[in-house]
Formats: sequence, structure tokens, C-alpha cells
Amino acid sequence: MTPSTTRRWFLGMLLGLPIASPPFPSFAQPLPKVTVTKDPSCGCCGAWIDHLRASRFIVDVIDSGDVNRLKARLGVPRDLASCHTAEVAGYVIEGHVPADAIKRLLLERPSAKGLAVPGMPVGYPGMEVEGAAPETYEVVLFGGTSRKTFARYQGTRAI
Repeated sequence: MTPSTTRRWFLGMLLGLPIASPPFPSFAQPLPKVTVTKDPSCGCCGAWIDHLRASRFIVDVIDSGDVNRLKARLGVPRDLASCHTAEVAGYVIEGHVPADAIKRLLLERPSAKGLAVPGMPVGYPGMEVEGAAPETYEVVLFGGTSRKTFARYQGTRAI
């Protein structure tokens, strides 16, 4: 074989190989828009919104003095309620849910209403306290009367 024949043969072999694709969808495409409804005076909500944007989510913010009405309409259980409510791709996100947990939710698409981080654990996105160790907390998958632990985190790190 001449060098040019060898090169053509090699390129032909490369073009004939199947292209491998990952076993799950990639987020190389833009992530869906997250609409966050929050009280206009809440500071920690803004930090959580910054966390989502840093994780490549597009975020729209609605300031409302009546977030509880939205929570009731969307079916957020009172014991899972937090300071803000978000909506993304048909799911409800209640409280400071880490962006990675939201991405996992969007990949797996479980049959559920959404995710929640009840309360205000120190160290989760938007509740970082300088000098304080982040608390361990659960991200709860909820819907109807069922709920289960979807993930456990310490700060923004899944454990």
C-alpha cells in the first residue's frame, strides 16, 4: 500500500466505526428554565438563585408577598415548605435543593410532584455560614401521599 492508500483506508475505517453515545442524556444542551417565586425581602433565596445560575440553569424570578398561595396550589406539603418555591419542567422544587439534585431529577424523570429541602440547614446552597461546618440534610422526593429520600447532602456535596 502506498502512503496515500493507507491514509484513505485508515480514514475509511474511522468513518465506518459506530459513534458511541453516553448511556444517559447529556446536559450539553441548555438546561430548562427554572421559575423561582420568593418573598422580595428574602436574602438567602438570592444566593440559591446564584447557585442555580452558576450551575447553568436559566432562572426567572418572581417576587411575591404571597408565596404560600402558590405552595398550596402546587401541592407542597406544609411540613416540607421552605422560603421559596420553584418550578422546572413540570416539577416543583421547594427550598434550597442543590442544582445537582435537580439535574438528576430531570435525567431520571421519576413520577413525583417534586423535590424539597425542608427547613434551613446550615451550609446548603444559599445558607453557607462562614466558619460553620455544613449540616447533613436530605432532599425529599414527594408526590401525592408518598415521599422518600432522593439524596443526602452535606452542604453542596452529595453523600
